[in-house]
Parts: sequence; C-alpha cells; structure tokens
Amino acid sequence: MTLEEKLSSWTGPSSDSERDKQDRTERMVREAINTHTPFENCSLNVFAKGSYANNTNVRSDSDVDIAVECTDVQYWEESEKGNHEPGNPYEGIWTPAKLRAELLAAMVAKFPGQVDSSGSTAIQINSSISRVNADVVPCFSFRYDMKYESRNGTKIFKKDGSSIVNYPVQQLENGIAKNNATNYAFKKGVRLLKRIENAMAADGTFRELPSFFMECLAYNCPNHVFSHSTWTYCLRAMLSHIWSNLQGDEPSEGRWLEVNECFFLFHPGQKWNRADGREFAIAAWNYCGFK
Repeated sequence: MTLEEKLSSWTGPSSDSERDKQDRTERMVREAINTHTPFENCSLNVFAKGSYANNTNVRSDSDVDIAVECTDVQYWEESEKGNHEPGNPYEGIWTPAKLRAELLAAMVAKFPGQVDSSGSTAIQINSSISRVNADVVPCFSFRYDMKYESRNGTKIFKKDGSSIVNYPVQQLENGIAKNNATNYAFKKGVRLLKRIENAMAADGTFRELPSFFMECLAYNCPNHVFSHSTWTYCLRAMLSHIWSNLQGDEPSEGRWLEVNECFFLFHPGQKWNRADGREFAIAAWNYCGFK
C-alpha cells in the first residue's frame, strides 16, 4: 500500500458495523432515561456530542458522548456586571447532586454490572458485543451574557463541585460550515490527523494527545489547505501550517480558537499547549517520511 492509499483510507469514518453499535448505544441510553420515573417531572434535553455527533470519530475513539441537559435550571455568567437581567433564584429539587444520582440510577437499571461511576465528570457505560463505550454527562442549561448578545451552552458540575462550560451546538454548526466550505474535506482531514496521532501513540513514536485537540488543529488550518488534489499534499500543507503558525509564545491578536469559537485554543487551563501542536506536527511529518 502506498502512502497515498494509506492516508486516503484513514480519512474515512467508522465502519457501518461500528456506526450501528454507536447508534444502538445512544438509543439504549435514551431508553434508560425515558423509563426512569423520577425524570417524569424533569425537563431534559438528551443529545450526542463530541466526535460521534460531529462525524469526526475513528475506530480507536468510537465511544459515544451523550449529554443529559436539565433545562429546568439555567446557570449564567456575564462578561461584565449589568449584562444579565435580574431573575428569581431556582428553588426546585434539581441540584447537580440530584441530577447525577438519578442519572446514575437510570443507567444502573438499564445496564446492570456495566456502569462505572468512579470518574469525576461522566458516568461510563462499558461496551458489549453490540455496543461501544458511552460517557453519559449530566449538565444544566447555561447562558453567557455579553453586551450585545448571549451565548447558550451547558454547564457540567464535577463530583468535587467544580464546573466546566461547553458549547456543543456551536462546535457542531462550525464544523458543518467548515466542512461545506472545504468541499467536505475538513472532517476527512480531522480523521486523518486523529488516525496518525493514534498510530504514533500505539507504536510509541509520539505521546497521546486528546482527540478534540486534533480536531481544533485541523479547524485552524485555512480552507485552501484542504483543496489539494491528494491527501499526501493536503497532509503536508496541514502539518506545515500547524508547525509554522505555532512557533513562539501566544500572540495578542489572531489567536487560534476551539471549533466552537467560544474559547481560545491555548490558555493556562487547557490540557495542551502550543508546543504540543508544534511537536505533533513535526512528529507526524517524520512519521510519514516527508522531506
């Protein structure tokens, strides 16, 4: 198999059988929630997110991420004082601890002996012959109020009381828009980076990096990078852009963004830094034997 043939094969999505397992997993999680009696009086928005929802997953990261958003409660923050209209505080029963406890009970009832709740954030459903692993994440509606607009997302509370804000809808919409603008090459390029990262991590050539980071690196490549006639040239252009544009310290202008475009890609709270991007690019370049 030539390099071009290998790279081309790495741009494809999960196999049909793997996709069937993913869809079955999501469906069974929804069934567990719908049949859990305490949720009859709770307004929930259940949706897939991450690589599975965005169609950028590959076999080695084919887990399904499912958010269970309690819309009876909305948390909020404001960019500056006065942007958020005053309102009455929530006084209902759906606290972070209550939502997590009921969601765990629903999963245990549906998947006895297959639930792992030891993680700080997600409730994990272990895979079976007919299912993939699932991370079920309890969360609440969230709104970030700025001077002229508001941004809707979700707020996730960890078991230690700390919290994370996500913007899954924006990630989905921006990924679709870039994929359309690149003649459907963007998501193929994301899968290509993920598979190279997985291959290098598996053989010890390079350390493992988060799947979402690979998606963000591809997202920050300009659209013309994806217009090459072969995946060999496309990959060279992607890696060259990543390496050359991540030299030095974080600039004050033109900073790279996550796919949701709500957060900067590089800041002290992230699990990665600019050096990770540079070093991945050069490792992948050498791994493919580029000159």
